[in-house]
This record gives sequence, C-alpha cells and structure tokens, in this order.
Amino acid sequence: MSNAFAYQSYPSAPIKSLRDAEIELVLKVTRRLKEHSETRHTDYAEYVGALRDNQKLWTAFAVDVANANNQLSSDLRAKIFYLFEFVQAYSCKVLVEDVHIAPLIETNLAILRGLTYMRSSE
Repeated sequence: MSNAFAYQSYPSAPIKSLRDAEIELVLKVTRRLKEHSETRHTDYAEYVGALRDNQKLWTAFAVDVANANNQLSSDLRAKIFYLFEFVQAYSCKVLVEDVHIAPLIETNLAILRGLTYMRSSE
C-alpha cells in the first residue's frame, strides 16, 4: 500500500507523538492499578494482571533507558532505572505481604507529571 493511498484513506487520522503514546499507556496502566486495588479481594486475578502490566511497562522503560542511543541525560536515565528496580521489588512485596499498591500508583503519577512537563516544553 502506498503512503498516498493510506493518506487518502485516513486523511484526518490524528498522529500521536511518541510522548503522547507514552502518556496514554502510563495513564491506562495506572487507572487499571487503581481500579483493581479497590477490588483485589474480589477479583485477585485481575489485580495480579494489573500488577503484571505495570511491571511490563517499567521493564520497557528500563530497556529504553539502558539503550546507549537514548537521548535522556545519564542522570535521568539512572533515576528511571532505579524506579524500575523499585517497582519490581515493591510489586513482589505487594503480592507476598499484601501491602497497598499506593506507592506504585504514586510512582506512575510522578512519571506522568514528568512526561507531561517534557511534552509541554518541546
């Protein structure tokens, strides 16, 4: 399929930036965490699934910042990797010790604030 044909087929399709896609994904995962934290005793499988999705999100962040071609500062990359390690360790603690997931939600919200700030300054 040629690009011209694709454009004619979808001329008004919005194009998302990578930053917008990241924000949308973090929002979706965070909403799911919050929703299932409130129903964890009635639907444990969904609760664990929400935790797993959050871990996958943070694994993707860790892989991205570990890439030598990543253009973020080395200090910011290190901080994001540290947060990845925290999310992994705390997620295990949530499952084993049944502590509340509020710190995971707060971590995601902090990343959302950072992504939103970065988007507004571009």
